[in-house]
Amino acid sequence: MNPSVSAPDAGPVPPAADARSAVGWMHTARFLTTAAQLDQLPPVDVPEIAFVGRSNAGKSSCINTLTQQKQLAFASKKPGRTQHINLFSLGRQGTTDAVLADLPGYGYAAVSRTDKQRWQRVMVNYLVSRKSLTGIVLLCDPRLGLTGLDEALLEVVRPRVEDGLKFLILLTKADKLTRAEQAKALSIGRLQAGGGEVKMFSALKKQGVDETALLLWQWAHPAADAAAPPAPAEPQDADAPDHGD
Repeated sequence: MNPSVSAPDAGPVPPAADARSAVGWMHTARFLTTAAQLDQLPPVDVPEIAFVGRSNAGKSSCINTLTQQKQLAFASKKPGRTQHINLFSLGRQGTTDAVLADLPGYGYAAVSRTDKQRWQRVMVNYLVSRKSLTGIVLLCDPRLGLTGLDEALLEVVRPRVEDGLKFLILLTKADKLTRAEQAKALSIGRLQAGGGEVKMFSALKKQGVDETALLLWQWAHPAADAAAPPAPAEPQDADAPDHGD
């Protein structure tokens, strides 16, 4: 049985982070556990933030870029074949004040129908019932837009978002778009987010890294984020290709 993950002992509330210190906090990520079923996940008493998205949406690249660790999140050479929920703990000086959950990518055609159905059930049950779930980051390639599976996921989490669950659509591989295309993708994403936030992201160009790290820190430290300054503006140019998932 996996041990539970508890909040650190009571103490002073962490000071509001700026983007630089939030990025440093993300760098503390370390592997916690992996599970093929929900009942194999340990209870978590700290905020848990889940990363979800279609296979090849750039999810692993995003997590590795945010945490500044090249191989923290595993990217299978065969998209859709990574079928475990992987948890990573965050916190300075050996404490754990938040957990990241990397959920399996979905929608890849080469995966058997049985496997797809099984993981759809696991993901739905996780998103609906995981008590420690505080926020969801949905990774989406803006060149494809939200697919039917993405929209189905949005419907699943909508009641929890309406009850206060944090939600972010992260439009990956932004460097493949012009500035005008990015602006259009953001506008469309905001219409689809259903009360959540939408941001551009590029693992290669590091676009959106500071802004996203700061937002996740605020999700994990709601009592300390009121004084946090705005993140710096994102880079202007986006010309080089990005990596896949």
